Amino acid sequence: MAPGDLPTLNIALVRARYSPYGGAERFAARAMQALGGQGVSVTVIARSWKGEGPQANVTWLPCDPFYIGSLWRERSFARAVHACLRRHHFDLVQSHEHIPGLAVYRAGDGVHACWLERRAAGLNAWQRLGVRLNPYHRAMLATERRMFEHPALRAVICNSLLVRDEILQRFAIAPDKLHVIPNGIDLQQFEPGVRLRWRAPTRALLNLPDEAPVFLYVGSGFARKGLAAALDALARTTPTAHLIVVGDDKRAADYRARAARLGIGARVHFVGSVGNVLPYYGAADALVLPTVYDPFPNAALEAWACGLPVITSTACGAREALIEGINGWLSAADDVDAIGRAMDTLGTRLADPAALAALQTACRAAALPYSLDRLGKALLCLYQSLLQSLPETRS
Repeated sequence: MAPGDLPTLNIALVRARYSPYGGAERFAARAMQALGGQGVSVTVIARSWKGEGPQANVTWLPCDPFYIGSLWRERSFARAVHACLRRHHFDLVQSHEHIPGLAVYRAGDGVHACWLERRAAGLNAWQRLGVRLNPYHRAMLATERRMFEHPALRAVICNSLLVRDEILQRFAIAPDKLHVIPNGIDLQQFEPGVRLRWRAPTRALLNLPDEAPVFLYVGSGFARKGLAAALDALARTTPTAHLIVVGDDKRAADYRARAARLGIGARVHFVGSVGNVLPYYGAADALVLPTVYDPFPNAALEAWACGLPVITSTACGAREALIEGINGWLSAADDVDAIGRAMDTLGTRLADPAALAALQTACRAAALPYSLDRLGKALLCLYQSLLQSLPETRS
């Protein structure tokens, strides 16, 4: 049976807080769009739904139990989800949260234990001890292990080989439960024409010179996404370069202060979280995302689709589609000199029309395998396999 021949499926997606700005939420939105094109009915089980309302094939099922503190928040939501699933029928339940006992989990945020290890490299001894003793992290690590090793878990959707390999190395889980299904993007929305439409008006709005090299950072959670390294690298590269920062963080003021101390405050433009990031892709010449840990950021695919090279780290799952010097550059997340050299190299390419055209063509080609149609078909094939081999999941 081909994916398009499947009977109408009723799929539940579990995400604690649905917002249009987060990477996991953008994946969910695109997955829902792709599945809707295949006639699949989707119900989102979430505490809240921010931004635009649900799509035509999507229902929001509120699940918002009382809590105090982050640890209670996670546990109360997990209990409430299980209670909700006892009251409602779904063919399959796909969770984007650490909730043991559900059939399908999408590991879009990677492995919490691996994130903590990478994060520890930038902390002092007292800070590392604080992380190890933190009740929230200790509970998350225990919950993560229970989830991956729970007998009810039938499939894990990994958005990169990086995540799949980390899960295999750390948990007692059968390899055939791990399915690599990368993110998908709308290749008609994110396309090289955004440069023609948005470059001039967006640069004028931000007071950016037409000829200046402009780098773009997209992501919330500045520490994890490597904004400090991007700022430090900008301070070491050509003084005509600018950086646009799209996203937000509770410590955003600290990063503004860092830029000021580095003497680049006038060249760093914090625009916050935005509903439409296309104008900033149109204004930029490259994406810089020296992330400390990121399974596979949507921003990398969006940048490539718009013809922008990606400067990122070896701890980023996007490395699997990156060809050094062809569609981007790789370095260690904390190698500020290497990030700065990549910025300088790009600046040279921008001055050569033939080299720039080749770079843009290669970047667009890197994004083409990640269409929404491919994402929808891959998800449907997985669902079909689960429903055929495990009929009890339909009950």
